[in-house]
Amino acid sequence: MNARAYTPPLGKGKTADYDVAIRLWTREMRWRRAMLNVLAARPRETILDVGCGTGSFAAMLKASEPAARVIGIDPDEEALTIARAKADASALDIAWEQGFASDIDARGADAIVSSLMFHQVPMAEKRAALSAMFAALRPGGRIVIADYGRQNGLMRILFRLTIQRLDGVADTQPNADGLLPELVKAAGFRKVREIERVHTVTGTVGLIVASRPD
Repeated sequence: MNARAYTPPLGKGKTADYDVAIRLWTREMRWRRAMLNVLAARPRETILDVGCGTGSFAAMLKASEPAARVIGIDPDEEALTIARAKADASALDIAWEQGFASDIDARGADAIVSSLMFHQVPMAEKRAALSAMFAALRPGGRIVIADYGRQNGLMRILFRLTIQRLDGVADTQPNADGLLPELVKAAGFRKVREIERVHTVTGTVGLIVASRPD
């Protein structure tokens, strides 16, 4: 793997504490269930979880549709170790790859999911990651992204006090300004929609869906 710098799953916090923090701070099951429902995985589909972190959604996805082929991709070795342990404990057959979102290759995936990754990467990497995701999908394939989106009022203050303290301002501010849907469109995706906004003590998490044209 390319030894490029990146923000770990919990930013300045410990990766070992990530799962507890996400559960306590982000109303995790609300947006994860929404992701699962809108994705509507089908048997024999190949689904990439890009920036899979500690593997919570990949495990949830595989458990919901055992006949789907699920691949989790993340640059963080410690996070992948936790992810593998989760899958092994539940006897879930998930493939894990260490790498960056911008480096995934064209592989004809049916769907790609990503959660709480894009706010942690620089603007150039956001664009490169979305371009790589577009290329990795088959025509007609779909993406589902759950991440911090436009922050308004109290949510902007909470986001500044929590996420921006952990992950920094430079990479997170474009998300807070609501730019992610526009970046998805610029990468070539169509039918880009933000279908849900979940308010949390760390700011607003938005759910974006889109598809690659046929």
